[in-house]
Order: sequence, then C-alpha cells, then structure tokens
Amino acid sequence: MSDKNAPAVHGSYRAAIDAFLHDRLQAKLDKLPLDDAKRSKLIAEYQRGPWLESAATRVKHIQAVTHSLKPIHSDARGTSLFVRPSDLPTLEVLGSHALGSRFDMDVVGTSASLDVFTLLRLEVNGRSLLQALIAKDTEALKALNDDPAKACILRDDLISLTAERKGGVSSHVCAKQLYWLTGDDANDDAQYQLIAPLYPTSLAQRVYEEVQDARFGEPNKLARQARRGGLRHDSVYREYRALAVQKLGGGNSQNLSKLNSERGGKNYLLSSLAPIWKARRNILPLRTESIFERSFGARRSVRAAVRRFQEHLSSGRPNNMHFRDRTDQLWERIVDELVVHAGELLFQPAGWTRDTAFEKLVEEEQLWLDPLRAELPEEADFRDRWLKMDWPEKIGSRFANWLNRELQDKLLDVGSDEAREWRRRLEEGGSIWEQHVPELRDRLNAINKTLLRKTHGELTQGLERA
Repeated sequence: MSDKNAPAVHGSYRAAIDAFLHDRLQAKLDKLPLDDAKRSKLIAEYQRGPWLESAATRVKHIQAVTHSLKPIHSDARGTSLFVRPSDLPTLEVLGSHALGSRFDMDVVGTSASLDVFTLLRLEVNGRSLLQALIAKDTEALKALNDDPAKACILRDDLISLTAERKGGVSSHVCAKQLYWLTGDDANDDAQYQLIAPLYPTSLAQRVYEEVQDARFGEPNKLARQARRGGLRHDSVYREYRALAVQKLGGGNSQNLSKLNSERGGKNYLLSSLAPIWKARRNILPLRTESIFERSFGARRSVRAAVRRFQEHLSSGRPNNMHFRDRTDQLWERIVDELVVHAGELLFQPAGWTRDTAFEKLVEEEQLWLDPLRAELPEEADFRDRWLKMDWPEKIGSRFANWLNRELQDKLLDVGSDEAREWRRRLEEGGSIWEQHVPELRDRLNAINKTLLRKTHGELTQGLERA
C-alpha cells in the first residue's frame, strides 16, 4: 500500500511512534499557556503506553476501505468494504484489480479516531506500521509494548480496522441498488441478482494522482512547454482533455473518507463522450512521382514544422549561438517527421510499390520506402540496386529541393546554396535519418550471404549426385 501523505520515515517503529506522539503533543501544548493545568494531563495522555491503549479502544470507530458507500450518498448507512485489489478477479476493463499490491487504503468513520490511522501509516524502510503488524513483525510488536502478551492484544485491536465488520453486509435506502438479469426470463424474479454499487475510493485516488501529475507535475510541464514550442523532448507528454471535477462531501470532505479529505473533495471524471471521427489522409503515395509532393508534404505536422522553420529564418534575429541552436532544433523536427513517415510505410506488406497504383513513384523512393521488397526471392535485381546505396543521395537532393520550395513563400532568396546545406545536413548531420539505413543494409547483406550459402549447397549436392 502506497501513501504519498504518510508521515516522515524513521529508523525504527518505536522511534517513529515516539516522534509521532511528540509532534501531536507539542502542537496541543503550543496552544496552552505555560501555567495551564491541562498541560500535565495532556503530557500523561500522550505517553506511548496510555496513548496506544486509547488508540486500541478508538480503532473500532474507523474502518479501512477500498470501496466506500458514502460517496454514493452522504446519508447512506450501509456497508463499505476492504478488499485487496490483488484478490479481485482480473477483468479486461479498467477496475480496482489493476492496482495490484500497490494501492492507497482509505478510512471511513469518526473523525476523532483518524489519528489512529495516521499512526498506522508510519513507515520504516518503506513498510507501514500496519503492514508490519499484520505480518507480526517482531520489532513492530516491541514498539507497542515490551510485554509480548500486551503487545499482541494491542496488535489485534489495531489491525482490526481492516477486518470485516460484524453483522455481515447491509445496504440502505439511500444507497443505489440495481437488479441485474442473470438468466433468460425477465419475468422470473429468481433470475435477478441484486447489485449494490460502491465507490472505488482507492482507484479514484490513483486516478487523481495521475491527473494531478499530468496537470501540475514538473516533468510533464517541461514536456508541455517543448510541445508548444515545437521542440524535441525525451519524455512522453500526457494530457487529459474534457475533464470534469466532482466535489464530494460538501463543506466537510472528511465526513466521507480520509482520502477524500486529502483531495479536498475533488474527484476527477474522465470524458466518456463518443470520439469525433477525423478522416485521415492516405499515407500511401498514390499515383505520384514523389512523397514530397503529396503524402509527406500534406501532413499537418509537417506543415506546422515547416511554418515554424520559415518564421524562425525570417525573424531577423542575430545569427548567434541561440539562433543557430534553434535552427538545429527546428531542422531536426522536420527530419524527424520524414523518418516517422518512412517508418509508417515500412509496415506495408513487402513489395507494395509493385502495385500499378505506385508505378509513377521514382525508383530511389521505391528503394527507400519499400526496402523489405528486397527480401522477396524474385527481387534480386531490386536488392542489388538497394545495396549500391546511391539512392540516399538522390533522396537528399529531392528533400532539399522540396524544402526550398516550401521556404520560398517567405524567403525569396533561398536557392542552390541552401539546398546544398539541407542535403549536407541530411546526409552528415547525425540525424535519426542515418540510423535505419545501416540497419536495413546489414539485414539485406545477411540475406545475400544466406542465399549464397544456399546456392553453394545446392550446387555441391548436384555435383555429388552427378
């Protein structure tokens, strides 16, 4: 069980309990005058022995839960449940079972007894006092009382907050109840199962933490800034759109549960609207000589990257280190888009460029975009042309000319010198363009060696038979 709001970690359970009691006592003493008679009474109450005995008595007023009833209706008086997510059936849909062994345990009950739960959340070496007591940890038991018999009694009382309440489960008139048909005859009352939904408070806490981290966490904040600026970033950017916030508990969110109080009553609801279909352009270069004219150049992300590049080059800023660094970043963004587009086409069946719909595609782009065609047995000539490796230079020239044409809308003086620079950058700039070509070449060379060995073996067998 994880808990981001747990008290500070200490070296031993006894030290953790003593520090916990000292802090709570000091907070109360600070509010009293030095000559107040209540001070000595408070000091006596907050000694480890008396306070733990009081806690063992008060723990019956609270209950550990993973599924609570009050968020369904604040006046409901039925049963809440504590069920470890790892004990739940595994389903194909998202549910509390997905939390596994790492989950936030919630607590419901009298607010005056919630300090007992705070005690049980104290951690030593990543293990809470509650977990240690459930496991009958020797050090944790000694922290309760030096007398083993008394320690066991305290332990049994304290861990009872996770036990099922006496009297069995019950519902309430304010709770929701659904009759679910389990058979085929809707007229037969015996074929209905009564379902009483509970609020998955532990799962709601995990959702809340994930959304909070996506909205306000520093790593995602940096990723968001990079995305808005069109910059490369190493981490994944997360965004939850069309969120709704449900406030539970009214003016006193602690009335519902401990975790609800720590969230300030906020519970995030993910959008359940039907998706809006957006037609996607066909990524295949149908009936065209080059992908730069249609499938690649028409991509929204490519147009946006080129537009940012245009605006940067025409900004009139001084040609200093910061300007050149920004130029490199925007350039690499366009090259990244090029490699991503080529990577999408690699998922096409080997030999897709042989279809008549792509017969206009220039040879160098067929070699580039359909490299797996070279693995087909009948495509030895295609494989030989691929391995000559004269096509990357031609692709570089095509890319440079295309980019020049795109930039000339705002940069009229762009010409052959710039085209040579774009080509040089593509071929020598260390971009990810250079990464997939050597890998494919090694793969095809391995195929050639395999074919040669196979041919040699067949000739040897033929000679032996002769």
